[in-house]
Amino acid sequence: MTGQGGFELVVFDCDGVLVDSEVISIRVDQRVLADLGWELELDEIVERFVGKSEAHFVAAVEQQLGVRLADGWDRDYGRWYQEAFDRDLEAVDGIEEALGRLSLPHCVASSGSHEKMHRTLGKTGLLPRFQGRIYSATEVANGKPAPDLFLHAAASLNTAPGRCAVVEDSAYGVRAARAAGMHVFAYAGDVTPAARLAGPGTTVFSDMRRLPELIAAGRPV
Repeated sequence: MTGQGGFELVVFDCDGVLVDSEVISIRVDQRVLADLGWELELDEIVERFVGKSEAHFVAAVEQQLGVRLADGWDRDYGRWYQEAFDRDLEAVDGIEEALGRLSLPHCVASSGSHEKMHRTLGKTGLLPRFQGRIYSATEVANGKPAPDLFLHAAASLNTAPGRCAVVEDSAYGVRAARAAGMHVFAYAGDVTPAARLAGPGTTVFSDMRRLPELIAAGRPV
């Protein structure tokens, strides 16, 4: 049976949609890249990496620097991210209210690892809302902007792609959802400008509290 707005399942990205981690991560990314020998401005990091997987990050660094990063290369850097998250991480403004008003089944499908998502969702108190329905790009062959992860989440929950609404905040994530044949609710309240999110099959919004009513309204005609 079809639920609100013609949708049966809402698929949430994690970073920047559920947890307000993007700005924190980007600043640490900048420190890590500089330490490795690659100086990038914050907006360049957004353009290149936000919404993509750790594997993409590693491949880009190796190509840029002409080196192969050894196993465990990021062991020390992990402490930098952990300290920043412990100090500054919060839930995205308005997400708890939005989830409380959302009557449709929902899950998480993120480029991040399961370990990272359990840590960030746990710290912000959101983990119980998604326990058992968390999907990572580590489970599929190709990360965003390929549609694999969103299709995997839909199949795991026995939902047709066309009945899924995706909530994303990155250009790569929006492209992945479109490629999966899912309508995208693109949150422009974080680091990616609204203009980079707009396009076919996409509803751009900037107040997370409006999400339930936007989903209930369904796809624009």
